[in-house]
Amino acid sequence: MSSLPRPDVSLAAVDVAILAGGLGTRLRGAIGETPKVLAPIGDETFLDYLLRWLAGFGARRIVMCLGFKADKVVEHLRRHPVPDLDVSTSIEPKPLGTAGALRLAVPLFRSDPVMVINGDTFIDADLPGFLSTHRAARSAASILSTAVPSMARYGRLVVDAAGAIQRFAEKDPTDTGPGPINAGIYLFSRSWLETLAQGQSESLERDVFAASAPGTFRSVPAGEAAFIDIGTPESLAEAGAVLARAIGRSRNPARDVA
Repeated sequence: MSSLPRPDVSLAAVDVAILAGGLGTRLRGAIGETPKVLAPIGDETFLDYLLRWLAGFGARRIVMCLGFKADKVVEHLRRHPVPDLDVSTSIEPKPLGTAGALRLAVPLFRSDPVMVINGDTFIDADLPGFLSTHRAARSAASILSTAVPSMARYGRLVVDAAGAIQRFAEKDPTDTGPGPINAGIYLFSRSWLETLAQGQSESLERDVFAASAPGTFRSVPAGEAAFIDIGTPESLAEAGAVLARAIGRSRNPARDVA
């Protein structure tokens, strides 16, 4: 996949769910009781950048999956609307985990597929290209992947030659070599989401991905895209420059809304 958007494809017909209910314990010393998705980057928040980036790709409908300090996110959205974006919220009554939060939001989704984004990571990737690849493969569930120079902070994806994920290896601090990881952006078919909605899983990563049969998920490489996990003060400090570049590239006159 190239890092530039395809001019004939947009996200206009795809609901985008943002998983933003986490406690943000690693960032607590830097941002206090502020939800991670509202972590400050200059004079704005991570969420402001993220929504403008998605709008640049043509996204029109966002579902925020909220939990910790949801009221602060709701108030921020009220005060800082993004033109042409319809943003709705799904609020956990108690911590449900990433899978539980997504399951709670399923009744709000209208599109097939639905794009799901982790609210504490960012990758400067070609999201319309990801969508095109997912559709062409007729995949039920696709995971955007990226290569990092050291695997020590992440779990490794074990992928076969056809792009099917055979295993989600757990994080190993001694694995300091390069390799592919889950970039935190997914495309799920309606049928896949309906199956998820019938279960009781809490974590997408541990209870759904790692527990699934080999080949259930397809890996779509993001190429040489910049990747940031804003979960630490150090990585949050690096986010502004990457986000500014990404927003400039996502703005395009995409026309295809099918």
